[in-house]
Amino acid sequence: MKIKVKNLGALKQAEFTLGELTIICGCNNTGKTYATYALFGFLYTWRRMFSIQIRSDKIDQLLADGVIRLDIQEYVQQSEHIINQACRTYTQQLPKIFAAPSERFKSTEFEVSLNIQNIPLVNRFDLKIGSGEVSLFSITKTEESTELVVTLLVEKKNVKIPNDVIERIIADALKDIIFVPLLPRTFIASAERTGAAIFRKELNFARNRLLEEMGQADKDINPMELLFKDYDDYALPIKTNVDFTRQLETIVKRSSFLAENYPDVLADFADIIGGEYTVTRNDELYYVPKGKRVKLSMDESSSAVRSLLDIGFYLRHEAKIGDLLIVDEPELNLHPENQRRVARLFARLVNLGIKIFITTHSDYIIKELNTLIMLNHDKPHLKRIAEAEHYRQEELISADKIKVYIAEEASIILEGKTKKQKCQTLTSADIDPEFGIAARSFDKTIETMNRIQEAIIWSEE
Repeated sequence: MKIKVKNLGALKQAEFTLGELTIICGCNNTGKTYATYALFGFLYTWRRMFSIQIRSDKIDQLLADGVIRLDIQEYVQQSEHIINQACRTYTQQLPKIFAAPSERFKSTEFEVSLNIQNIPLVNRFDLKIGSGEVSLFSITKTEESTELVVTLLVEKKNVKIPNDVIERIIADALKDIIFVPLLPRTFIASAERTGAAIFRKELNFARNRLLEEMGQADKDINPMELLFKDYDDYALPIKTNVDFTRQLETIVKRSSFLAENYPDVLADFADIIGGEYTVTRNDELYYVPKGKRVKLSMDESSSAVRSLLDIGFYLRHEAKIGDLLIVDEPELNLHPENQRRVARLFARLVNLGIKIFITTHSDYIIKELNTLIMLNHDKPHLKRIAEAEHYRQEELISADKIKVYIAEEASIILEGKTKKQKCQTLTSADIDPEFGIAARSFDKTIETMNRIQEAIIWSEE
């Protein structure tokens, strides 16, 4: 999956390809968060942006004959047009995604390229649509079949659903069958996640106050507009973080594939935070330090505990194979040792089938990933080092699973131009299978610090 952007925040023109682990590094105000939020917004809203047209005569046939068969490949052949149209629609929605003025995105372009040559369709699909306890029609696709079968389950006179709604339901089924294998389910931990952890209750109170206001308001007021007006000034990733923390009482009732099959991953995470999170029946959220008989509220807990809250609940209750976990600055409030451990956790998740996308300023994370790359070779001395330093085989990672980009000013040829121009872009970093990632945005700063300290120590001589 390749993403191209133009005039997006600080980024004049840039492109990046998602790997199993994708990293964007760079100085502040260089476009990392803009690229991240734009990617998340697309993956979070793509079903609304994609448009598949079902001919009205097909709906007439369904109501007349009781069944229709749609050739899925006919819609696969339209996939490039569907994606391009969706990107244009999504670009127009960027002001809402970022909660920013439309003027800021008037010349922005956002494009997604997918590998549509051999789309791996969803193997099986089975959906029943009904009213109350009565199923009205079914939508099915059997394994290895390229036909979508829509079957009416009641007499035509009993179907009260408007034709355009039926068309939309069938179109949504086709979207899932064709595009779900290409577009990962995504979860984001935004850089503002620490505040969401502290104020989750206050955010609930804010909505309660709005509901009270709605009850006293003029009858002509739009209740949905009133209910959601407290969210108008927040970007979509922040909204989703807030909603996630507000729904923890429901979320804890589910178990992720990690909780069911890889409890050691959750144990590693518990070691990083030094305890566990718990939600009571009264929807009270606490942190319980390991080995202590005390429960701490979020405002009593460390900033590190708060910054990893939503990641912890995602891993234990939400994670699915094939997901894309996006973390904006995973190093937030973490001691260098825990930054290293988070890097190892991410590598383990990648090896288990969860894609990771991060932005980072952390040299510790990059260097730890380099260690995991360098140790991932079948050499006796590397095995001895890994064992001595307590690295596990499942944490080691192959260089070809990683994509790294530096947000920086560079000389590139802008589209439609013939000469190179300096502008803000994303530059692909070299990754050596023997020595790891060449993250020069960190190296330059470290070299400068070393030079100054060497001058302090040795200049007197």
